[in-house]
Amino acid sequence: MPHYITRGSIPHKRHTQFRKPDGGLYSEQLVSTEGFSNIYSLIYHNHPPTVVTKIDLPIHAAPCIAADKNMQHRCYKGFKIRPEPDYLHSRKYVLVNSDVYISLAAPQQSMNYFFKNSGADEVIFIHEGSGKLKTVYGEMKFSYGDYVVIPRGTIYQLEFDTDKNRLFIVESFSPVTYPQRYRNEFGQLLEHSPFCERDIRGPENLQTHDEKGDFLVYIKRDDMLYPYHYAYHPFDAVGWDGCHYPFVFSIHDFEPITGRVHQPPPVHQTFEARNFVICSFVPRKYDYHPQSIPAPYFHSNVDSDEVLYYVDGDFMSRKHVERGMITLHPIGIPHGPHPGTVDRSIGKEATQELAVMVDTFHPLKVCKDALEIEDPTYYLSWNE
Repeated sequence: MPHYITRGSIPHKRHTQFRKPDGGLYSEQLVSTEGFSNIYSLIYHNHPPTVVTKIDLPIHAAPCIAADKNMQHRCYKGFKIRPEPDYLHSRKYVLVNSDVYISLAAPQQSMNYFFKNSGADEVIFIHEGSGKLKTVYGEMKFSYGDYVVIPRGTIYQLEFDTDKNRLFIVESFSPVTYPQRYRNEFGQLLEHSPFCERDIRGPENLQTHDEKGDFLVYIKRDDMLYPYHYAYHPFDAVGWDGCHYPFVFSIHDFEPITGRVHQPPPVHQTFEARNFVICSFVPRKYDYHPQSIPAPYFHSNVDSDEVLYYVDGDFMSRKHVERGMITLHPIGIPHGPHPGTVDRSIGKEATQELAVMVDTFHPLKVCKDALEIEDPTYYLSWNE
């Protein structure tokens, strides 16, 4: 996140004395990336962020792999994931590799603990539900269609408005950024980018919790959860500034790029990371060449696995699409429109489809929880 913002109270110069009203010093914390060589933020705490009173036994949290090699088109009914009260327990792995974990969740309750993913950036897509993300940087409201992007190392809580929530979660083991081709050399989003800085919602309403007690933070790293007990509330900052912080971007603010003939998936790209990208398919006008075919052509992903998460609307290239459905089209096998959909698409002027796509450049492994919601006949769906 390359754009500088500041919240709360900070000293005039960094790394200098910043005193409380009683004369004591605030504790300055640098949150840096790539050592000290990339974006960072400086946070000013009421108390040192290092006071740990106890660490409980770690909890195994690795994906359960059911198929570590796959060469079959697959389909999963995402809304068959059963709702569960607890946020962390509700997260069910579907597809994973060494670059990215993809999971589904249907949590019913707000978090009464704190969570920090110390090994991965998280992109939480809100399919159903609304609420508030709470962090040391401030708060952000979220609702249907929002990407909630949380950089690694950020302690957070999710507060839901109701018990009806559906989440599509991407954990990235490399930084999640805007696509390089959308940015100039200074990090500003370009004029022809499908979104701009005005569309990005950063933290607001900084709440300083100057509290002592027992604050449980589950820290995730290397497929383990480490239960840390802190003596002070993690959100005790009086201010911060920098370029490293969580943010929210709505899929509804993505401006589609269209053309005279069918445009390829890179025009839908929204985020990138090491060896995978995230794309947004949104309502848009169809191609306007007089002989255009709006339905996509058949294609083979010779370098990537394609994952499509169906959010809402009609999909002219697919039959029997359901909300929350996930399709996986692996490297090297052709896929494309279902029988009859090409002819039916001709003459159509627009689509109301809404979907999130994750393309990975290394094969994905299928998890046990995915098999429990799979449509085993999907690979036959191209037959007449």
